[in-house]
Amino acid sequence: MDGFVGVFDSGVGGISVLRSLVAELPHEDFRFFGDSANAPYGEKTEDEVFALSRSIAERFLADGAKAIVIACNTATSVAAARLRAAHPAVPIVGIEPALKPAARALPHGRVLVMATEVTLRLEKYHELARAWGGECEVISVPCPGLAARIERGDLGAPDLSEMIRGFVGPYAGAVDAVVLGCTHYPFVRRQIADVLGPEARFFDGGAGTARQLRARLAEEGLLAREARPGHVTFASSLDTPEEIALYERFFSIPL
Repeated sequence: MDGFVGVFDSGVGGISVLRSLVAELPHEDFRFFGDSANAPYGEKTEDEVFALSRSIAERFLADGAKAIVIACNTATSVAAARLRAAHPAVPIVGIEPALKPAARALPHGRVLVMATEVTLRLEKYHELARAWGGECEVISVPCPGLAARIERGDLGAPDLSEMIRGFVGPYAGAVDAVVLGCTHYPFVRRQIADVLGPEARFFDGGAGTARQLRARLAEEGLLAREARPGHVTFASSLDTPEEIALYERFFSIPL
C-alpha cells in the first residue's frame, strides 16, 4: 500500500524509535518530524503538548499519511487517545515507558524508571505502574533538562555525564533494570550504564512500538509491498541544514 508513516517527537529523541520502526518495517516510507523549536515537551503543560501534537498529526494527514507514530512518551500520554478519537480511520501508535517488559523479566527486581516530569506525573503512567509493578520495586526518577541537553548533541561531553550522575548516581549498583521512559534517553544508554554498573538491564519502548505498528498496518491492509525498499526523510520545526544534519547523525549513532 502506498502512502507514508508519519513519525514525530519533540526533537531528536524519536529517532531512536524511528530506527526500531525501520528495522521492523524496512519496506515502508517514513517521514520523521522533530519539533525541536518547541523541545522538550516534557517540560510543557498538557494543553501545550496536545496542541503541538494535534498540529503535527493534522499536517501529516493533510500530506497523505496512512498511519502516525507518536515517538514521544509525553505526547503519547497526553495526546494519543484524543487523536485516535478524532481520526478513528487512521492507525495511530504511541509509545509508553517499557515497564511491562521490565516487570515481566524481573518480577522481583528493583526497576528504575527515568522519564520526564510530565510523563511521571500523568495518570497514564501511574496506571501502568500499578498494572505492571507487581512484586517488583518501581523507582521513578524525573530527569528535568536531560532531554533538552541530549537535543544539543555532543553526547560525550563531561557536563552530560555529570547531569546523568546527578539523576541516577544514588542508585549505582542498586537496581536490576532501567526503563528509559523518554525516547531521547537511549542515546545516552552507555553513560547511564557507566553510572549504574554493568548488572542493570535496559528496556525502552521502541521495539514494542514497531511491532504494534506492523500489527495495525496489517489489520488495515496498509503494509507496503515487500518488493520495494522504503525511504526515510527528515524535517524539523527548526528548519535549518544544521538541524537536519543533526537528525541524520542521530539516525546513525550506535545504540
